[in-house]
Amino acid sequence: MRRPLSALLAAAALAGLGPLVAGPAPATASPTSASPTSGTSADAPAGTPAAVNGRLKVCGVKLCNQYGKPVQLRGMSSHGLQWYSHCLTDGSLDALAGDWKADVLRISLYVQEGGYETNPRKFTDRVHQLIEMATARGMYALVDWHQLTPGDPHHNLERAKTFFTEIARRHRGKTNLLYDIANEPNGVTWSRIKSYAEQLIPVIRAQDPDTPILIGTHGWGSLGVSDGRDERDVVDNPVRASNIMYTFHFYAASHGQEYLSALDRASDRIPVFVTEFGTQEASGDGPNDFGRTQQYLDLMARKKISWVNWNFSDDHRSGAVFRTGTCDTGGPWAGTASLKPAGVWIRDRIRTPDDFPTG
Repeated sequence: MRRPLSALLAAAALAGLGPLVAGPAPATASPTSASPTSGTSADAPAGTPAAVNGRLKVCGVKLCNQYGKPVQLRGMSSHGLQWYSHCLTDGSLDALAGDWKADVLRISLYVQEGGYETNPRKFTDRVHQLIEMATARGMYALVDWHQLTPGDPHHNLERAKTFFTEIARRHRGKTNLLYDIANEPNGVTWSRIKSYAEQLIPVIRAQDPDTPILIGTHGWGSLGVSDGRDERDVVDNPVRASNIMYTFHFYAASHGQEYLSALDRASDRIPVFVTEFGTQEASGDGPNDFGRTQQYLDLMARKKISWVNWNFSDDHRSGAVFRTGTCDTGGPWAGTASLKPAGVWIRDRIRTPDDFPTG
């Protein structure tokens, strides 16, 4: 949900949801990978989230595991792979899975802003590699098509078809995947987003009939609240597809009771996954509001709404969990010595025991 500075004034005018982040991180290039294998997540280490829960499926308004029981996943999102790919290493992901005890890694693939469109092969290979790395550690891999500017997802429809066709074909045998097909649509109506989803979903389903698909909502993923709308746009006109969820984003220091109430109401009617949030302002920076964030976390725990925090990098903003320079020096990754206050706080809440019912 990083927005370029060129969108700052428009975002402020709309009280938009996403942090107004732009500009590259250190100049380290995103590594590419050799062609990965297509192993299944049946090989996930015993006792890990992916091994316990298996393939997820939407049941009613909940996300359910292989036993048909509602579950809540908790984890972290990467920052943009074009800027912070060097923060995603064997060591950092070992810490995320083992020390943080995260259930899910959101792989944030920007389409513009120096991302996928500049080198589709390189960035697709990096996503393949990160899916394999998450799988080997027993985490779910949430593949985030991070379209942002332009805000109309139709601008990237053909690119999305190409990308998700390859991802779904390569990894359809895995049981630890989630597809997030449109990060933070903005400046468009819900009906326009719905049209995009209904064209892309059949393309994915032709390759992978089973993996849950997540759909971004209008107003920068706010269920329309940042556009002066509300969740009724989606509730009254849902996407015509099965095994889907709708995404919601919030930044606690900027998005108060109106957003919290919309999430509460919507999650009674439609399946919702909070694929991005921060404890800070909508810029991804500024002071943390841990009290308001805890209100969101309490609601999401009570209703088993899965969530992913922004972001697992050492960006200078307060929303990046690592202190600046941590990724360049290769850690330390485990423990709290390298973490900013938001990182310490979020790590502590991810580490609380999961409730993954199996019977």
